[in-house]
Amino acid sequence: MGMRCGSNLREGAIVDGDNRAYCRIDKADREAIQNGLGKRKGCREIARSIGRSPAAVTEEVRRHRTWKDGERRGEIVPSDPEDVSCSHLLRWPWTCNGCTAYTRKCGRRQRMEYKAALAQAASEKTRSESRRGINRREEDFERIAFEIRSAILDGKSPGQICLAKPHLGLAPSTLYRWAERGYFSMSPMDFRRRVGYRPRKGQSERRPTSHGEERSYAAFCALPEEQRARACEMDTVLGKARDEQCLLTLFLRPCKVQPVLLLPKKASGAVASALDSLERAMGKHPFKRLFGIILTDNGVEFADTAAIEASAFGGDARCKVYYCDVRASQQKGACERNHVELRKMLPKRRGISFDDLTERDCAFVMSHVNSQPRPSLMGMSPLGMLRAADEEARDALCAALGMEEIPFDALALTLDAVNAQRAERGLGPLA
Repeated sequence: MGMRCGSNLREGAIVDGDNRAYCRIDKADREAIQNGLGKRKGCREIARSIGRSPAAVTEEVRRHRTWKDGERRGEIVPSDPEDVSCSHLLRWPWTCNGCTAYTRKCGRRQRMEYKAALAQAASEKTRSESRRGINRREEDFERIAFEIRSAILDGKSPGQICLAKPHLGLAPSTLYRWAERGYFSMSPMDFRRRVGYRPRKGQSERRPTSHGEERSYAAFCALPEEQRARACEMDTVLGKARDEQCLLTLFLRPCKVQPVLLLPKKASGAVASALDSLERAMGKHPFKRLFGIILTDNGVEFADTAAIEASAFGGDARCKVYYCDVRASQQKGACERNHVELRKMLPKRRGISFDDLTERDCAFVMSHVNSQPRPSLMGMSPLGMLRAADEEARDALCAALGMEEIPFDALALTLDAVNAQRAERGLGPLA
């Protein structure tokens, strides 16, 4: 049942089942009014046709009529314009719509018209500019603000907050707007950085990989779509220039889980050894289901293809490795983009040395990064998506790496969280 917008109906108004006579005039009503004016219909006739009161139709036309000619064309006519002598403009229809008394060469200076599109735009602008403050009770807003501030300080994005807390009834744009107005005692600068990428200019011609045509990116693209969709993208993440240790990342395309392996050095032997250890801990079959197809770049640490593909258990190869074109790491862009999530907890230019990292630090970082709700996963976390797709492989991966799924309220995606965890183990901060 619709909202009743008035108690007394004026003469000539017809009210349908939704009691629309005094409700806000919409776009369809304005188009009907314009058509009625063009056909020289009376006010009451137009009002009956759209189920409104004659007074509402009259007020709509007078309020939103615009100048028809001259420099003021398209501007709203004042409520009491000067020097108006034409009877058509002093009473209904209030405009020149449908007027046949004069030709297009009408010599009168005041010529006005009613256009539905201009009236609709003016109405929407008025409604938008009239909104002030927040439509919440003070105690409710304080509770909401506390939840949001706590989540923002833990490194969560407005999008993640809205996904994980639907009871707030908010959109990410609302949180940004509230922050801009200072409602949280915060500014958008306190939010997580929104990453943007500039388009590359003057790209050089792509060169094929030196690992052979059968392992090229073209060969990877020739695979069936189902196989490409479940491929794993592999890369390394470096700390300081003088660090020996680095991180090996394995991004699973279907679920966006990104395991992290700590390498003693950036070398092909270290990569193969890390994959051997992971395969032994997971088991041959769960490993092959997750990492059966690997796409990586042409870094020296990935040069030993045979060692990477060889199973630690012997027999058949555990995976098939393909390589991006030379200087075309964007071909595995999902992995590169997800490094942004990793860098929230291990940021650059903060004096962090990867030589100080331990396996438990990596497990802590992986647990939090892979427990974030993702809009692209319909609000599920990567680990939650993997559990839904292959629970056995998910359990084997988590057990092998010490990774666990973290509840949203316990997520902390900051360097301070890593340092706090290290302090509990009696270790010093990373930076």
